[in-house]
Amino acid sequence: MTPEELIKKVRKIEIKTKALSHQIFAGEYHSAFKGRGMAFSEVREYQYGDDVRSMDWNVTARMNAPYVKVFEEERELTVVLLVDISRSGLFGTQGRTKREQIAEIAATLAFSAILNNDKVGCVLFTDRVEKFIPPAKGRTHFLHIIREILEYEPRNNGTDISEALRFLTGAIKKKCTAFVLSDMMDQNADGLPRYEEALKVAVNRHDISVIRVTDPREKTIPDMGLVHIKDAETGEGRWINTSSRKTRRAYEDWFRASTTAADRLFLRYRVDCADIGTADDYVRPLMTLFHRR
Repeated sequence: MTPEELIKKVRKIEIKTKALSHQIFAGEYHSAFKGRGMAFSEVREYQYGDDVRSMDWNVTARMNAPYVKVFEEERELTVVLLVDISRSGLFGTQGRTKREQIAEIAATLAFSAILNNDKVGCVLFTDRVEKFIPPAKGRTHFLHIIREILEYEPRNNGTDISEALRFLTGAIKKKCTAFVLSDMMDQNADGLPRYEEALKVAVNRHDISVIRVTDPREKTIPDMGLVHIKDAETGEGRWINTSSRKTRRAYEDWFRASTTAADRLFLRYRVDCADIGTADDYVRPLMTLFHRR
């Protein structure tokens, strides 16, 4: 992509996401995320009517008098976008790739945060953390994030969602709102998600949501006879007979089972998930995600 093409693409995304954020998402984002956290402020002596659940028992024992913790609502949030830039994101059969769809969704979320005066950061990952853009505010910072998502050339090809989640847990100490934007295709041989332990730790510290972006052609294999397929991430290739109903059914069953396993994992840890296809209008799924919160 030439510099002129990049500038044109960034500008196009900015215009579209700015309109969506102003007209549709600003209020929904505010009600879904604003003021969700409570920050510790101070400790003071217990007063009649205070909630006993706020008692600071350590201070109470030390001072031999009842003390309570005082919290104040956090008005400013930190939003972090965990963006999958592995090679599987270059796949797309509906006029755009998964990575292009992810970039536009990320831009919409980022601009909604900027409108609400929140900080936005970004983690670009493959099977390693490729780049970290620390949270900050402002249009210039927003444009920097979008340019990196569109232009950054990853060093690795694979996907390791655990790496991104562990980095988030270690790098962002204060509770944040994080969005994982990925096809979430990161399973072991049994089709079970490899990132359960990392997700379990991350949700105890941060507010995690998943934006799962897939292409319709990934769900089924068309009947095209004998074809050679290649894994974009591992480079491994093999010949398969797509005319075989057994082969097509086995793949469809695997894809369905993998998706179901991930859904059960999200449900177990109370992680909201929005499913968006490369050909889909992402407005409705994002609105539904916000309303669920």
